[in-house]
Amino acid sequence: MDFTEKTVLITGGSRGIGRATAQAFAGSGARVAINFRSDHDAARETIESLAGEGHFAVRADLSHAQAVEQMFKVVIGEFGRLDILINNAGIFKLHPITEVSYDEWQQVWRDTLDTNLIGAANACYCAVQHMIQAGSGRIINVSSRGAFRGEPDQPAYGASKAAMNAMGQSLAQALAPHNVFVGTVAPGFVETDMAKDWLEGDEGEQIRKQSPLHRVARPEEVARGILFLASEGTEFMTGAILDINGASYLRS
Repeated sequence: MDFTEKTVLITGGSRGIGRATAQAFAGSGARVAINFRSDHDAARETIESLAGEGHFAVRADLSHAQAVEQMFKVVIGEFGRLDILINNAGIFKLHPITEVSYDEWQQVWRDTLDTNLIGAANACYCAVQHMIQAGSGRIINVSSRGAFRGEPDQPAYGASKAAMNAMGQSLAQALAPHNVFVGTVAPGFVETDMAKDWLEGDEGEQIRKQSPLHRVARPEEVARGILFLASEGTEFMTGAILDINGASYLRS
């Protein structure tokens, strides 16, 4: 998986899966731009951890369409082109239907879909305009096991990821004639800040037991799947959804 001279944009790239993915791409020769929403320190630490040169961070709240558009202007202006987009940014909010108010319910659904789905869709649109003109490109979406298994306490999250799967498959069909290929990875629990409270809390041991490996994924393991789908030679896998959940949820 050699990405020498390739340019990559990773949304939600300052921590967790995004940071591990940025490090993996940079270590394989790519020039990397990471998007972040608010944590300047984490973004700076990620950029400083990357091998090679020419990497940078760009701030944008993906729930705002104009911010997404501006982000791509910055990235294209800096790189001159974009070869690979990784849609990794996402939020995960508790909102059990039996416990939250109607106002809370509506707000969480809006916030989650605006970032996890609409933001990713807008990023795809902006990226594709450049990729078609360039004659090639890759888009990898980071979904979740929850799209299949269900998220009873975070239904908006599960729904947003299921919709992301469908979006990726639709775009794979639409974009293949343009030499733009789309893949999706669907991790289970991963050792990230987003999952920290669950993994360190009372439910942590039960979560680890969901996998026969008796652990959750490391960010680097998810990054490896992302790089695989983004690499040359996987074109006929366009539209595929790659499960990375340690056999904690199996589907056929």
